[in-house]
Amino acid sequence: MVDIFSKQKRSEIMALIRSTNTSPEIKLRKMVSSIFYPKGYRYRINYKKIPGKSDIAFVSKKVAIFVDGAFWHGYNFKKDKNRLPKEYWIPKIENNIKRDKEVNLKLKKMGWKVIRIWDHDLQNKQEKITKSILSAIEDS
Repeated sequence: MVDIFSKQKRSEIMALIRSTNTSPEIKLRKMVSSIFYPKGYRYRINYKKIPGKSDIAFVSKKVAIFVDGAFWHGYNFKKDKNRLPKEYWIPKIENNIKRDKEVNLKLKKMGWKVIRIWDHDLQNKQEKITKSILSAIEDS
């Protein structure tokens, strides 16, 4: 499948896509703030001092949380792979998946617990997400 946009137009479109303060990140922050802040747990957003620049980091507990977009991080990549243009998107998403695994490994070697949340799970699995975060924090 050939891209319907010129290289310049595709570049302009891609430049508009935010990497921080996305709506899933903001939704997670609101959820974490309302539940964990009253309990005394403090966190940093877009924490740059660890590999991967986590969306939320409970630094004192060494818990890093990432919100991954289903498309960008390959949620159904094996199934969707055949529908994507091979020149750009397949290598892009494969590199994202590989980088995510490398970041997870580096953080675990540094003693951090890593939680990865799919953006669509923020809609219907909030209780499960909250429990997994709480479990990671309390186990630290």
